Amino acid sequence: MTTWTKGRGLLGPMKPLLGRWTAQTEAYGQPVTCQRVFEPFGKGWVRLDAAWNLPGQTYLETAFFGPVEDGRLGFFSFTNDGKRSTGQLADGTDVDPQAIAFEAQMPAGLARMIYWPWRTVAGFNFAVESRTKKGWNRFVIHSYRPES
Repeated sequence: MTTWTKGRGLLGPMKPLLGRWTAQTEAYGQPVTCQRVFEPFGKGWVRLDAAWNLPGQTYLETAFFGPVEDGRLGFFSFTNDGKRSTGQLADGTDVDPQAIAFEAQMPAGLARMIYWPWRTVAGFNFAVESRTKKGWNRFVIHSYRPES
């Protein structure tokens, strides 16, 4: 059984994600390895470095989680394809009672990323969804395990 204990304070929801994580998944019938490293960054921030190793290319993201303009927990994300996004902590309890979710307004509409614990092993699930008239449309899902 996994331990998924949120900490105190603004960054408390990020505590279960701290560490080095890897997911083995598939895209267009090809194997994909995704790595996420969450670590404290200075005072009051958590840094995420993510790498999606796709066939023929690597997609990189660096994000910083901490206080946004209104003082709530949010993120600032930058990717190697030149895109960036900003979002805030949101409700993800429709996915899992312990979910950690963030929403961001993107050019194509509202997007949500969600992290929630595996129930049987150490690790977490990660999904990206877009908001539609009928609800959330999930288009990415990965299951991460701690790196050994």
